[in-house]
Amino acid sequence: MSRNKDRIGGPHGHDTSPPPNVGNSDGGGFSFVVPTEFVALPSGGSFYHENHPLQGSDTIEIRQMTAKEEDILTSKTLLKKGVALERVLDNIIVNKSINVNSLLTGDRNALIIAARVSAYGNMYETQVACPACTESQVYAFDLNHTHFKTTMVDSGIKVDNNGDGTFNTELPKTKLLVTFRLMNGADEKAFTAGVEADRKTRNQHERSISRLLSGIIVSVNGNNTSEAIDYTVGNIPSMDARHLRLAFRQVNPDIDMTQHFECEACGHEGQMEVPLTADFFWPDR
Repeated sequence: MSRNKDRIGGPHGHDTSPPPNVGNSDGGGFSFVVPTEFVALPSGGSFYHENHPLQGSDTIEIRQMTAKEEDILTSKTLLKKGVALERVLDNIIVNKSINVNSLLTGDRNALIIAARVSAYGNMYETQVACPACTESQVYAFDLNHTHFKTTMVDSGIKVDNNGDGTFNTELPKTKLLVTFRLMNGADEKAFTAGVEADRKTRNQHERSISRLLSGIIVSVNGNNTSEAIDYTVGNIPSMDARHLRLAFRQVNPDIDMTQHFECEACGHEGQMEVPLTADFFWPDR
């Protein structure tokens, strides 16, 4: 897979102009400037609708985390509701006209990693299990070595970009023309809530693949009704379902979180997806 040469933050990682004074201006005569930085977006500002604040923007400005954000990340109420990370991102984004839930998934991921690096540094130590010998060990990953996954990677699957945040692909078996879109924060929340509901429902298996397809399909042969989409998701052959998932993955701008791993027990070496555990935002916990 080809990768963007710019790492997160890229050449625009730090703002050289004076950042805004964030917070309560009445500090009893004491105040200081909260540092900000510009984070490069995997989407490059593409795939947002024309009125979105990030349309055409390849960076977003955030301020560094403070104790207030750490309070949010330890709030049992917010964690239970699953909105703690959303509240943190909402706090640190400088442009308040940007709705956190409208951010594309890859752009959200870039902000999360940048916020963690600015707060605790680029080295991330966490417990992992070796895929070869299953030995558990603490391993250090360098978050500065994450890269962008570029869109429209040539994988033999034909995908047409409609230029409005949607894409077309023809399914190999049924020959249906499917228009699909990328997922944003709101879509991710709906997907997670649906899968969680499946787990809690007696005699109901998780429908993660079906829910993903239902969430990204815009229309089938030009028919955008929920009945047409539901029928397609429930009846297309597995080959077509796999084709659509691969097409979505191919054009989805995101962060490549795979890094080199070497097991200290058996010496196994290979690529490993960086696990995002509780240690990610609490390295000293």
